[in-house]
Amino acid sequence: MLDKTYPYYLANRAQTSNTMLEVRDKYSGRVATRVAVPDAKAVEKAIAAAVKAATPMREYKPWARQAVLQHCVARFGERRDELAQALCIEAGKPIRDAAGEVTRLIETFRIAADESVRSNGETLNLELSSRLDGYHGYTRRVPIGPVSFITPFNFPLNLVAHKVAPAIAAGCPFVLKPSEKTPVGALIIGQVLAETDLPRGAFSILPLDGPHAAPLVEDERFRLLSFTGGQVGWELKARAGRKKVTLELGGNAACIVDADQGPKLDRVVERLVFGAFYQSGQSCISVQRIVAHADIYEALKRKLVAAVRKLKTGDPKKPDVFLGPMIDKAAAERLHGWIDEARIAGGRLLCGGKREGAMLQATLMENVPTDARVNRLEAFGPFALLAPFTIFDEAIAMVNDSDFGLQAGVFTDSLDHAMRAWNRLEQGGVIVNDVPSFRVDNMPYGGVKLSGLGREGIRWAIEDMTEVRLMVIREG
Repeated sequence: MLDKTYPYYLANRAQTSNTMLEVRDKYSGRVATRVAVPDAKAVEKAIAAAVKAATPMREYKPWARQAVLQHCVARFGERRDELAQALCIEAGKPIRDAAGEVTRLIETFRIAADESVRSNGETLNLELSSRLDGYHGYTRRVPIGPVSFITPFNFPLNLVAHKVAPAIAAGCPFVLKPSEKTPVGALIIGQVLAETDLPRGAFSILPLDGPHAAPLVEDERFRLLSFTGGQVGWELKARAGRKKVTLELGGNAACIVDADQGPKLDRVVERLVFGAFYQSGQSCISVQRIVAHADIYEALKRKLVAAVRKLKTGDPKKPDVFLGPMIDKAAAERLHGWIDEARIAGGRLLCGGKREGAMLQATLMENVPTDARVNRLEAFGPFALLAPFTIFDEAIAMVNDSDFGLQAGVFTDSLDHAMRAWNRLEQGGVIVNDVPSFRVDNMPYGGVKLSGLGREGIRWAIEDMTEVRLMVIREG
C-alpha cells in the first residue's frame, strides 16, 4: 500500500499544495495515491535555493557527502519492501523486478559513497624545457554549481539515483523533476534525503508536468541539465542555452547471434527473452532487433517462440508474473498500431500481437520491412523482431543501419568477431555474450547518434558535474 498523499520537496523540506496529482495503479487503473504539485513560485524558490546552496555544498566536506550517501544506503535497505511495492504499483513493474531495481538503487548510492572520497586530481609535469624549470602543476575537480535533472517513468528509482547520487558526491545542489506518471519513488528518496544535514537548498524534488518544468531547462542559473527520456531531449538541448547538457534518449537495441552459438541456444534464448521482455520491454536497452546467423536461425526462432509463449502475464503484484502492463493504454495502443503496420507491410507474426487495455502480449515478428516503425524507431514495449544474416560483416551493417546507438549485444565464441564488433559497431557499448540490456551501475553508459550525448555511471556523471581547476607553482 502507498501513503494517501506525498509532499514534494522544496529546499530540503516537505511541502503540501492545494493542487494534487493522481498516481494510478498501472494494472488496475485505480487511483493509488496523490502527490502535491508545486506552482511556478515554488519552482523559482527551488532554483534560488539551489543557487544559494552552491557555496555551502562546495564547502561540504567529502566525508560529510559520503555520510549522507551511506545514510541513504542504510535507509533504502530498511525500506526495501516499501520501495518495491511503490514501484510495482506506480510503474506496473513485476514485483520481483521491482525488488531488483531497489537493489540497484542501493548499489548506485553505495558506489557514489565510495567515489565521493576518492582522489579527484593529478600532478602535472610542467618542466618540459629549461625555461620551465621550477614550475609544477596540480589539478583538482570542483563542483560546477546548481544542476537540473529530468527523469522518465520506466526506472523511477535507479534513473533518479544515477543523477541524485553523483550530484551529492560531487557537491552540486540539484532540482529534480521526476516523471509525473511515476513520482512516488523519487519522493521517497526525498524523504530519506530530508533526514540528513545536507545544506539548505541542496535538493528540491518537484513532480511537475512538462510545460511547467521549462525553467529547469532554460534557466541560466543552472550549470548542467541531465535528461533521460525520448527524442524531445534534442529540443530541450536547443533551449538549454550555455549550460552543459547530457542526454540519454534510448534506442532500438540489436543483438547478434553468431553461427557458433548452436550448442548454446538455450542460454542465448533465456537471455534474449529477458532482454526483450523484462519490464514489458520498457527499457532504453531492451532487445528490439535480433540478428541471427542463417545456420541457426530456424532453431533459434523455434526456441524463442516456445519460450515467449510460456511467459506469464497479469497482475505485477503476483511473484510469478513476468510481464505486466505497459505504462498506460496509450503506450500500448501506439506499439500495437506499429505491429499491425508491419504485419500489413509483409511482416510475419510469430507469437503475441494482441492487446487488452495497457496489456500487450509479448510479440515476436520476422520479415519486417527495414523501413517499418517497429524496426526504425524505439518500440519501448514487449516486442522484438528476428532477421537472418550470412556473414558477420553483414550483421554489423544491419545493426548499424539505425539512427540510434546506445548498446548492442553479440553472442559469439570468436575473439575476432567480438573485437570486430567492438571496433565497428556504432554504439556507446558492446556487450559480448549477453544482451544489450546488461548494465552495471559503475560502468559508463550512454549512446551515439540519436541515442544521446555524454555518459552516465557514477564516476562519469561526477566528471560532468565538476570542472577542472588548475594551480601552477613556481619554486622560489
